[in-house]
Amino acid sequence: MVEVPGSNPGVPTRFQSIVMEQDRPAGGVVEFQWISSVPQELVWVSASFVFGTLARAVGLPALVGFLLAGFLLGDQGQTENAFLDELANLGIILLLFSVGLKLDLKTLFRPQVWAVTGLHVLLVVALCSLTLYALSLLGLAMFADLPPLNILLVAFALSFSSTVFAVKVLEERGEMTSLQGRIAIGVLIMQDLLAVVFLVLSAGKLPSPWAIFLGLLIPLRPLMMVVLNRVGHGELLVLYGFLLALGGAALFEAVQLKGDLGALCLGVLIASHPKSDELAKTMLGFKDLFLMGFFLSVGASGALTGEVVFTGLLLVPLIVLKSAGFFGLLTLFSLRARTSLLASFSLTNFSEFGLIVLALGVSRGWLDAQWLVSLSVALAMSFVLAAVLNTRAHSIYRRYNRFWTRWQRSVRLPDDRPLQIGGASVAVVGMGGIGASAFEGLRSSFGADLVGIDFDPVTVANHQHAGRAVVLGDPTDEDFWEHVQAGHQLQLVILALPKVALTLEVLQHLSDIEFPGRIAVTAKFAEEETVLEAAGADIVFNVYAESGAGFAARIKSG
Repeated sequence: MVEVPGSNPGVPTRFQSIVMEQDRPAGGVVEFQWISSVPQELVWVSASFVFGTLARAVGLPALVGFLLAGFLLGDQGQTENAFLDELANLGIILLLFSVGLKLDLKTLFRPQVWAVTGLHVLLVVALCSLTLYALSLLGLAMFADLPPLNILLVAFALSFSSTVFAVKVLEERGEMTSLQGRIAIGVLIMQDLLAVVFLVLSAGKLPSPWAIFLGLLIPLRPLMMVVLNRVGHGELLVLYGFLLALGGAALFEAVQLKGDLGALCLGVLIASHPKSDELAKTMLGFKDLFLMGFFLSVGASGALTGEVVFTGLLLVPLIVLKSAGFFGLLTLFSLRARTSLLASFSLTNFSEFGLIVLALGVSRGWLDAQWLVSLSVALAMSFVLAAVLNTRAHSIYRRYNRFWTRWQRSVRLPDDRPLQIGGASVAVVGMGGIGASAFEGLRSSFGADLVGIDFDPVTVANHQHAGRAVVLGDPTDEDFWEHVQAGHQLQLVILALPKVALTLEVLQHLSDIEFPGRIAVTAKFAEEETVLEAAGADIVFNVYAESGAGFAARIKSG
């Protein structure tokens, strides 16, 4: 992580530990005295589990529960915890490493990424500055008498979107490799680079001259690949992933660069390896566990006073400006309304980088320390609102389709055109391991009437190179299924998607068009079978149960 000089104790080190301790106001929430007698680690984990479960029960992501747990325990004085800070830091490092494993560097050179990022930062800083200046003239809360340069600093901090939140949302929707996912991740990486440049310039501290030797990592790439080939598929694969992620972070921090960026770069270096996807999946559970610490630390970032909370709540509506700015710019650069909207929703939040930017301002005496806590409140609230928004992203597009499509341009990018499958009568949606096997099994029976669909361009290219009729497209695309309704060419749809949420989304589209054919889907757990059947699936194939039954049948027959 980039270290900010002049730190003071009082808040979690995840936010550079620069906010001075504040006295808890009289008349606050009555403290739970028993908390002090319980090990802090047990308190944090227990609260996370309880509130995460409650959030899931009401249809929200577990991370919303983690935030609420952080606020509750933070109000009880549980703000300083080395265990929590280590979890948060490890979570961020593993997150950026996993992003690198799936990153296509060519995406960063698209104008829909670098140009949109630059223009969006300028637009949001300008609009937020004007809004904050108006609030300062009104004398509201902590905005009163805020100097113009400080207004610009706060506006700049608000212009960033959270990489942690966006990646979690995209993973839960199964859209990391979709076009909207790749565009959103590209924008986030460009924002991260802007943040690093700002912090370096503001701190007046250039990277070490030794940083030039980081270029030697490129010729070391073949060696990394050889090792990845030899570590197998078990615990050594996990350890090697940790070694690369933590080693990359340590190398970059040693030369005074951002450690997270090092983890990202190491992930990018081995992203083309055939086992990179397996490595990402193997480390998924560890990453999710450690990220719990990040969301807890956001909630517990400082003492809450009435003025601090009020200031934070006044900042929350500014995410509307951010979202509208992303949508307008992405459609301006020829992305379809649907792609632009889904990418924009992923970016509709404030960022942990905003806290780091303000932390530097506090350490330099430019801002009062309470601004960090206010932004933490706004950040947490933006996560809650964005979680609700992203959970309903596809239905929002469907319901207001005419409004969104009014903004899109007539020009279409090659990889953002509505999906076309010709005259195929059978479609295998999701060409991973199970989908590819199903495709091969059906190939001899259906021949040219069979088509595969996947939204990962690398997967599609590999299948096409192998001579399979596989096309690039988003199976959750409402426009495609409306086209299917008009043509009536499909008779069988096989959904072999990695996430049950994706499968349910496609089933909803098929229900909306009253699809007359048969639908077969895959499931991993027994409880998913009932849900998928209720959603309209004719055949539910439980991957684990059916593979075991098939194995037994093979033994009996052989």
